[in-house]
Amino acid sequence: MSTTALRPRRVRGKGAGLGLLAWLLGIAFFLPIAWMALTSFHSEADAATNPPSFAAALTLDGYREFFGAGGGASPWPALINSTVASVASTLLVLLLAFPAAYALSINRVRKWTDVLFFFLSTKMLPAVAGLLPIYLFAKNAGMLDNIWLLVILYTSMNLPIAVWMMQSFLAEIPVAVIEAARVDGARLPTVLARVVAPIALPGIAATALICFIFSWNELLFARVLTGVVAETAPVFLTGFITSQGLFLAKVCAASLVISLPVLAAGFAAQDKLVQGLSLGAVK
Repeated sequence: MSTTALRPRRVRGKGAGLGLLAWLLGIAFFLPIAWMALTSFHSEADAATNPPSFAAALTLDGYREFFGAGGGASPWPALINSTVASVASTLLVLLLAFPAAYALSINRVRKWTDVLFFFLSTKMLPAVAGLLPIYLFAKNAGMLDNIWLLVILYTSMNLPIAVWMMQSFLAEIPVAVIEAARVDGARLPTVLARVVAPIALPGIAATALICFIFSWNELLFARVLTGVVAETAPVFLTGFITSQGLFLAKVCAASLVISLPVLAAGFAAQDKLVQGLSLGAVK
């Protein structure tokens, strides 16, 4: 048999091996989520058994306790606060990052690479290093336990990443399309809204999803800067962890419910996310 006949078999065998490896990695990443979902439907006694009991009776007690059926606090204010902080900060980030990315990719300013590096360097500071100054500022400004403080904070935290991502997306837009719009008399706002934005929609969706996930999952600043009024969902979740009693099933139920908005947003925008993250990968 010639070597040319063996090559397709080798290529198919290599592709099958990579496919099997991808499936194994996918299952490995999915198993903790599946285990958390199964545990959330067990009673606290069954959830705490070691080794775990796979055939234990299923119950909704964990979800009932999470939603306050046992006399506990209602999760709805925390979920609403997380929604407001995440959605509002994401919209502000897109509103600020889009023209900034345009100036750094298409209508480039001087030393635009230095500007991009400056944006990225702001993420090199550990979050805990800025916790005390931000707390003192919020205290003196009377903004502690205020949801709009988190909106401003999340906007400033996600803006560098958004500018960096959108700059790479907008850099792939053909300049000839923008020049044609300018020749037709379109001004900058019109070019951004009717020419650049529709073409870069997958990249904008990917950036929005990343910013939403970062804002929704943020815990450190929300834990320190909020109390009762502006408490977010991750902070509410930590309240179930106590030094006494069993809480594993209830924590798993709460974690699954709190993760649903992120999973739903990712599922709804998965096609735009893949297109956005793949922009610029192949030229």
